[in-house]
Amino acid sequence: MTFIGIVILVCVFLLLSGFRIAREYQRAVVFRFGRYTGLRGPGIFWLIPFGVENETRIDLRVVTAPIEQQETITRDSVTVKVNAVLWYRVTDPEKAVLTVENFRTAVQQVALTSLRNVIGQHDLDEVLKARDQINAMVKRNVLENITPWGVTVEILEMKDVEIPQDMQRVMAMEAEAMREKRARIIKADAELEASRKLADAAQLMVGNPAALELRRMQMVSEVGAENNSTTVIMIPAEFVHIAGSISKFLEGKGVKE
Repeated sequence: MTFIGIVILVCVFLLLSGFRIAREYQRAVVFRFGRYTGLRGPGIFWLIPFGVENETRIDLRVVTAPIEQQETITRDSVTVKVNAVLWYRVTDPEKAVLTVENFRTAVQQVALTSLRNVIGQHDLDEVLKARDQINAMVKRNVLENITPWGVTVEILEMKDVEIPQDMQRVMAMEAEAMREKRARIIKADAELEASRKLADAAQLMVGNPAALELRRMQMVSEVGAENNSTTVIMIPAEFVHIAGSISKFLEGKGVKE
């Protein structure tokens, strides 16, 4: 093989070694002699070999980043342990490389700090019951800080809130007291409704003595059935008179007893 052939082979090899392929979800941030020259990809592109040009690959897909459990204090001085999950993605590869050393670590640290700060501004009840509002506040704070880095937040959710055992017992006692309160209110409402019905019934019986006596006899029969005993009652003369009148009325209509 001649010298010229060897030179040609070397040139072809160097030429081919400069080709790169970026996937659809990747972008290459290219530097030439250390200076930023632009983005390449997706697809095939070529870099000047011998280290003249080099690249930094950036993935544009959504990244799931767990936020490690943090111990923080709420506004009402309760120590809680909170962990969360952050979903984010790069929107501007140029800024993600040029403006921050390691955007992944930076985003996680911002999310962690924002979570602690927001929880410190709320009471324990709000942390437990208003998670959606707290998640929105943390997401807004994180987004304000990481937007200059070419990164955006898709979702931020608190996974778990761990509270001390003593506080759990106190909350259980409070919940039991609330349930007892509701039960007493329901019982009082039922008694009030029953008393109103009894008052209405009493008003009806005042104008109808026979109905009153019939109700009294019904109660006596119920008591006798429950206690399995003999009960002696006094029947007022007025009731006997009314009963006789009813009997005569039925005989006049041709109804037999």
